Amino acid sequence: MTGLLATTTVFFNVYIFLMSIWNYRQKKKWSPSETIILALSVADVAHQLICYFWMTMDEVDSKCLIDQRPYTIMLLLIYSLKFTIMWDTSFLTFYYSTKLVSTPNHCYTQIQDAILKHVTLAVCLIPLLGLGTCMPMLVVFESDNITAANKDCGILTPTNHIGHVYEAMYLILSDVLPGVLMVKCCFSISFHLAAHLRQMKASTNGAHRPKLGSQMRVIQMALSLVAVFILFLVIDLYVNYQISVNHENIIGLTFCFTSIYTTVTAMVLIYGKKTFWKALIHEFNVCLDEYPCLYCLKVPKPSTPEKVKT
Repeated sequence: MTGLLATTTVFFNVYIFLMSIWNYRQKKKWSPSETIILALSVADVAHQLICYFWMTMDEVDSKCLIDQRPYTIMLLLIYSLKFTIMWDTSFLTFYYSTKLVSTPNHCYTQIQDAILKHVTLAVCLIPLLGLGTCMPMLVVFESDNITAANKDCGILTPTNHIGHVYEAMYLILSDVLPGVLMVKCCFSISFHLAAHLRQMKASTNGAHRPKLGSQMRVIQMALSLVAVFILFLVIDLYVNYQISVNHENIIGLTFCFTSIYTTVTAMVLIYGKKTFWKALIHEFNVCLDEYPCLYCLKVPKPSTPEKVKT
């Protein structure tokens, strides 16, 4: 299951990466959203490859003969990349909320502008902050080489009070805080959407159905990212609770759920970016043209509403 999800994660995120590079070669610049999406796709692919390599090593080294240091380094990178993925997704949702929602608070607006002017710096700092946040694991966690049923080699686990406190802080920093930011952005976007629809309905006196064009596509993408994130957050916190409190060694389950999350997130991002979606549909239909028996699977080309920059 994880292998299949790893394949889809790498496929969709490499597609996003290549499309972003192609767009850059045409426009000679990246928009802030494209910069964040590119950083997120790179983090997704790196996280997935290291997870799959760790799982492969765990199967090959069934008797835990290899020194625990390689396992420790891989797990450290996995946790830091997970931190990066969470905050990149949150940062992207924050960006879309600033583009869709205008606020009368001047101080808040200045903070938003300052952050968005340094998007490239922010997406470079997030992985460094993730690595710095995970470094204490080498001190407060202990590695166990266990070969019993449902056990893995070189697992980093908290064994004392300091370790449990650090794990709680890590989960707050890597999961809860970006989740809170995304929920705040979700409420802002939803409130903006409701107010905008009321204004449009009032301006037309209810005679016509309100139309938002491609802006609705961006709203759907942003809200979908939040929904997928919250669902993953609940599952991830539960799995970490089982590992920390009940001492169940189910880290492979966290890799599987993270793979589901990165796959679904990549699909949502492709759908939200009109150029990505149209190109993917075109290539899919071209491939099906080679096999007439699969003609029924062809996807109709999406309509082109008024252009809104995403």
